Amino acid sequence: MTKRRVQIVEVGPRDGLQNEKTLVATADKIALVGMLADAGLCRIEATAFVSPRWVPQMADHDAMLRNLPRRAGVVHSALVPNEKGAQAALAAGAQALAVFTAASETFSQKNTNCTITEGIARFEPVLALARQAGVPVRAYVSCALDCPYEGEIAPHVVADVCARLHGIGCDEIAVSDTIGRGTPQRTARMVEATSRMVPVAQLAGHFHDTYGRAIDNVAAAWSLGVGIFDGAVGGLGGCPYAPGAGGNLATEALVVHFEALGIETGIDMAVLQNIAFWVRSLASIDAGSRNRHEVTPAAGLPSQAQVRLPPS
Repeated sequence: MTKRRVQIVEVGPRDGLQNEKTLVATADKIALVGMLADAGLCRIEATAFVSPRWVPQMADHDAMLRNLPRRAGVVHSALVPNEKGAQAALAAGAQALAVFTAASETFSQKNTNCTITEGIARFEPVLALARQAGVPVRAYVSCALDCPYEGEIAPHVVADVCARLHGIGCDEIAVSDTIGRGTPQRTARMVEATSRMVPVAQLAGHFHDTYGRAIDNVAAAWSLGVGIFDGAVGGLGGCPYAPGAGGNLATEALVVHFEALGIETGIDMAVLQNIAFWVRSLASIDAGSRNRHEVTPAAGLPSQAQVRLPPS
């Protein structure tokens, strides 16, 4: 019998940092992505091509993506809201794209100023560009368990949104517990409903750890066949449109969880812990994840002065 494999998608540089008020230097973001690759992470969501008016932390998206060192086997993705963002991201060297919608109409309006149906329609030209460029597209479905405005979201609603995204050609769909209120039982019901509409191999789990249940929800999704999970180094993150949401599930916690089950992740935990300490020190960030693992400073991590952008 073939042992199951897990894929861990690192979202710290984008989802982890996007809500931080203290701007992190572009050179430090580039260093962060490089160190995450050194730790063994092969899929890294590096930045977002969104309006700097709404997400100032991502204003350097073009310079960051263009100057990332490329290495074999590591895919750098970018979040994009529409065709214009996709064009810019691909021109800057994105190797994968991510789009985003929600299972809540209210959240969709507050996050993207459009209905779910209007949002999905915006993705079709993004998918056309991606196919021309030969890059995959992931779709995020926010509020897959709860919405800060509408409360609990019914599994069939999530399944319907995921089916529509799958129908227009999204390669992967990340169901997201945006505010971290999910439980294993409700996660299981949502995954069961969604996997009847979308192949489970194309589903990913994105959990926030507001109430310390993220790892339990990962375990529930894994038991039903989901094999792709998002993490943010150091448990960084939150959401500007989800009041009170805690940080993302720490990548370190995912590694510990799966390796305890005998599932190899290919990620060097010691290196990852050092990165977590370093990135939190950049802006005196207090990561929200209750499942993060304590780390201590390590020698050899770069300072901003040691990392410089190449001339443009």
